[in-house]
Amino acid sequence: MDVDTRLLRYFAAIAEEGNLTRAAQRLFVSQPALTKQLKHLESHLGVRLFTRSSTGMTLTDAGHALAARVPPVLVAWDEAVAETRTAALVLRVGFLSSAANEATQDIVAAFRERRQGWRVDMRQSPWSDPTAGLATAEVPVALLRLPFPGQESFGVRSLFHEPRCVALSSTHPLAGRDEIAFAELVDEPVVAAPGGNGVWRDHWLAMSEREGREVRVGAVTEQPDEFLNAIAHGDGIALVPASTARFYARPGVVYRPVTGVSPSEVGVAWQPDADEAVTDFVRCCLALTRTDPQV
Repeated sequence: MDVDTRLLRYFAAIAEEGNLTRAAQRLFVSQPALTKQLKHLESHLGVRLFTRSSTGMTLTDAGHALAARVPPVLVAWDEAVAETRTAALVLRVGFLSSAANEATQDIVAAFRERRQGWRVDMRQSPWSDPTAGLATAEVPVALLRLPFPGQESFGVRSLFHEPRCVALSSTHPLAGRDEIAFAELVDEPVVAAPGGNGVWRDHWLAMSEREGREVRVGAVTEQPDEFLNAIAHGDGIALVPASTARFYARPGVVYRPVTGVSPSEVGVAWQPDADEAVTDFVRCCLALTRTDPQV
């Protein structure tokens, strides 16, 4: 019987935190999703790992036995993966949709020129993980949008800013406007990312510009296709980077400049123990976006 290492990481987090809510926050996943994965692991093993109560999660005898074994297993696995990837000369780079826009291809080309024989494995993350794989150590470096939850734990450099615009259904009463003030949108239902994403989600809901006005969520989506479908169907509007109009044009959705909101910030972030290959990638990012190349 095979068990995904991610399930073991989830189990270890719950065991260490003793609380589903704290473990979910630490892993940047929703509590229902974490509960589902725990049940999946227990079903795989055929045992109950925790006793649930109002005070938290207590390990059963079986849970204690697994908790003693999991940390060294994960350490050994991470070491094996690191050694294998080093031998293969592959740099894994996490990213969120339209992260560095047109600059991404040039960044990758510059890195491959600097590191002859290396290739870059670009790994897209859903919006439910605004760290683009950094939080779960799936990638050592990522191109993403700032701010993101827990970014103080990573190396972070800003690359560039771009305006935010509004995406709305082509049948929306404001769709024919050349420009829209955010004050005209503040009471509109929104298409939002999954909950629990803190400062990242707040930025895209423009919480600081709402002046205390409540957010009406019309739909929650994780991927670009379902996001665009929800907007086209009139479930809500959404603030997006201006570049989205270039990358995600589709019938039924229009993009309009919006005033009264701050711009979006693109950044590169990396694990604090990153190796020289990651440092080179970051330098390429900074050089090609005309940012101070000192890392």
